[in-house]
Amino acid sequence: MTDFLAEIYPWTKSLHVMSVIAWMAGLFYLPRLFVHHTEKVEVGSETDKLFQMMERKLLKLIMNPAMISTWIFGLALVFTPGIVDWSVGWPWIKAGAVLGMTWFHGWLDQRHKEFRDGQNTRSGRTYRMMNELPTVFMIIIVIMVIARPV
Repeated sequence: MTDFLAEIYPWTKSLHVMSVIAWMAGLFYLPRLFVHHTEKVEVGSETDKLFQMMERKLLKLIMNPAMISTWIFGLALVFTPGIVDWSVGWPWIKAGAVLGMTWFHGWLDQRHKEFRDGQNTRSGRTYRMMNELPTVFMIIIVIMVIARPV
């Protein structure tokens, strides 16, 4: 199996990067939709239904598959011989940031359900602030993978 993973490494890495890009796009955009949904839309209106549909489709059709494929191809990279040296610090820090990104995805899913049920209690400011989290995680991940400072 490890010989196979080594042979397909360039493809696995390519698919992983594409998956991450799609996932990150959603992680950046969904909180912005929540900001506008919170600040500009009356609960129960036609616009509320439109926002709910856009949020649901972004989450279910783009973000969830992108997150799953990011994890699958990322784990394939982890198991490819010679790619990750767990005796140094960078993969552990990166793994922590990926877990944080996954937690944030789940947090967004819970907020989506609150909007769906007409139960959102958070302000646009909250969503603006939370929208910074994926940027922080992305910075940590990219530095750990590219610069490998630790």
